[in-house]
Amino acid sequence: MEKKFEELVYKLNISPLSVDILQQISLILKEQDSECLCSFVHKSFDSLLVVERWIWKVLSSDYYDEWINEEYYQEFFYTTASFNKDLIFNNGDVKVDTKGSLLFCVSIDQMNEVFAKLDRSNDDNNPFINIISLWLDNYSYFLYDNPQYNIPPVIDYIGRHITVKYFMGKQYKLYLTELRQPYLIQSVFTAKFLFYIKTCSFYLYAYLFISIRSPNSPYTADEMIRYLYEDYLEIIHVHSYNIMSWNKELLGCIAQLVGLMGGFCWWDGQQRTQLKILFPKEQIVCDHVEDLTRIVAHTPFYKQTKPVRSNYETILMDTTLMILLVIVQTENINWLFRSNTTIRDTIISVSEAALNDEVCLCGYCLLGEALGDDLLKDLKIADNISDYFLHVLQEAWNHSSKKYRLIPIEYFLRGIHIV
Repeated sequence: MEKKFEELVYKLNISPLSVDILQQISLILKEQDSECLCSFVHKSFDSLLVVERWIWKVLSSDYYDEWINEEYYQEFFYTTASFNKDLIFNNGDVKVDTKGSLLFCVSIDQMNEVFAKLDRSNDDNNPFINIISLWLDNYSYFLYDNPQYNIPPVIDYIGRHITVKYFMGKQYKLYLTELRQPYLIQSVFTAKFLFYIKTCSFYLYAYLFISIRSPNSPYTADEMIRYLYEDYLEIIHVHSYNIMSWNKELLGCIAQLVGLMGGFCWWDGQQRTQLKILFPKEQIVCDHVEDLTRIVAHTPFYKQTKPVRSNYETILMDTTLMILLVIVQTENINWLFRSNTTIRDTIISVSEAALNDEVCLCGYCLLGEALGDDLLKDLKIADNISDYFLHVLQEAWNHSSKKYRLIPIEYFLRGIHIV
């Protein structure tokens, strides 16, 4: 199969290109399940690199509009994006650097052309926007899961461009205003809308963790949180009351906005100065805790979490509990968690039902921070919590950064007294 794949890939640069070539390459990529993906990547790395480079060459070309509506081209791009996402979350023996080499083979000049094409598009549902969103989403997944990766300059370029051009731009603000409405019809969620609110927010969130100490950051955390916080609080409040009507597009937007705000709150580590901007009054933080609790209490969300952070439900649960943890560690509102049994029971349910380690960890740490020893003794917490904490503590201790994923070891030590 590897030989056939190599022969097919070679024909990508032969003009005119037969759609049969694209179909056959797509078919081979679809056949790579979790068991054979690693072997395929090792044996066909050079050919895969040709595919990835060819895609960016086409996406940044002047003739992209000649093929963008062609079914076989679209299928090829969607299949490759799906293959890349599977590669990102595959825990086999493919090294991080190997994954990064395949993913980040685009040049700054090519990305500049891609952004220019996005900006010139008058079609809010242009398939080109969907395709670029898929690639940037994959970049975000990779960057979040591999914060220590030595990123190439193009990733920094994309992050700065998204921050200045899209996030802090007029259009992003207009879309936020639209998102504040309680009931949104499906037509609101155009490809362009989702690119701004979902994809750009996701990329900026992942980018925060790799650029946080950069002296060249175009904006400070204070500036960005002041720009976002009023819309963010209203959006979460309004939609926390109509969760049953959420579609997958709104779920994705909410998940990434919560994640982005969590990234801003995490910016200064222990200082957490941004929370003073987000929550100038105690009542505001209490209201927000109740809003977030209504969201995570929605059973289908936490029952659809995955072991890896690869779907919107998992991202939403993870980032929501992370914000709640930061709030408890920063704001003097432990009394709310102790007196409100709904909040407490919701966190317990999520922590014990979720399949994702980070979600469970944040939930247990949150309980350990917020509740006193007397209340903890009365809770029926799962017997394996102690083993769980010891496991993640060991993982964090053995890691060079003294973190488990993105969470510092000190938070395990704070939360472990729950057991």
